[in-house]
Amino acid sequence: MRSNLKRIALFGGVILLSIATLTYADSNSVKTVQHVDLNKYLGTWYEIARKPLYFQKKCDYNVTATYSLNDNGNVKVDNRCFDKSGNLQQSIGEAFVKNAPSNSKLKVSFLPSVIRWLPVGRGDYWILKLDDNYETALVGSPNKKYLWLLSRTQTPDKELVEEYLNYAKELGYNLNDLIYTKQK
Repeated sequence: MRSNLKRIALFGGVILLSIATLTYADSNSVKTVQHVDLNKYLGTWYEIARKPLYFQKKCDYNVTATYSLNDNGNVKVDNRCFDKSGNLQQSIGEAFVKNAPSNSKLKVSFLPSVIRWLPVGRGDYWILKLDDNYETALVGSPNKKYLWLLSRTQTPDKELVEEYLNYAKELGYNLNDLIYTKQK
């Protein structure tokens, strides 16, 4: 009996270790760009496409993200969209760079500003692909649950959109549920 329990515990431990290794390896398959010049990245970006997200379920059209530096050197995040009734939805957050000076991995918090300093409730915001002119960006999370295609223009070239989305597929993102954002 005791021998069987040891085997079960050992087997369970091997399975847990295997799952942990696969999860770690999976997140390592998502590579970010080598360097992001935050000053060039700041400004307004139009959402072109995204994977479904519970916190964006009210967003129907004209989804934007505007980034600016705040007083403490972090990035202020101002997300806006309109719901189906035409009402503005807005969420203000803060992004914290996690891999300076590369600046390609950030953690974003939309907690109330008085408690944003806590390292909880922060989501991954990894810049996966970015053109040299900072006109198009692919942003995602290492667990491949979140993905956004952003552009400086409301209607980027369709071939460019396809190129960026194909890159997301190469990284292992499932795009079967991708939502194309309406920009009016």
